[in-house]
Amino acid sequence: MATLRFNLPTVLTLSRIVLIPFFVMSVYQHPVLGALIFSIASLTDFLDGYLARRSGQITKFGIIMDPLADKFLVISALIVLVDMTRISAFIAILLIVREFLVTGLRVVALSKDIVIPAEMGGKLKTTAQITSILCLILMGSIFDVFPVDLYDLGIVFIWIALVLSVTSGIRYTISFWKKI
Repeated sequence: MATLRFNLPTVLTLSRIVLIPFFVMSVYQHPVLGALIFSIASLTDFLDGYLARRSGQITKFGIIMDPLADKFLVISALIVLVDMTRISAFIAILLIVREFLVTGLRVVALSKDIVIPAEMGGKLKTTAQITSILCLILMGSIFDVFPVDLYDLGIVFIWIALVLSVTSGIRYTISFWKKI
């Protein structure tokens, strides 16, 4: 594993970070545009890891920056949703604390050349978070014509994400201590 090499997965990871200010600046006045930018950034999270594994371009930089870029994006969206009074600060804080805990454990493990890979619980949590964020951003927009209330759906998914967040955070912590 090389430490730093600019390849397509690395560029995708960095593009996720670059998209964050555009997401934050647009979401308040143009929620559909904000949701589109957030969706594109979220897709880069899937693509960078997939391409890195498929092409054998996994780097230590990517192992550290990919989850950080994901956390930056999700944390930015959670803060925006709290500011828009669509979720409580309590929920956002719990989700953010878990993100810092798991990322911190992964970085410490990586410093000892131990890789703690993403688990299914964390991937499901991320999917639930992205779904909830998109629903809560789009509520009241032109997409709120579905027979399902996007706010209610977003709240259901944020609670699912919270439960998955806590359980997968516990699993990561246990995995960390077993491997260290």
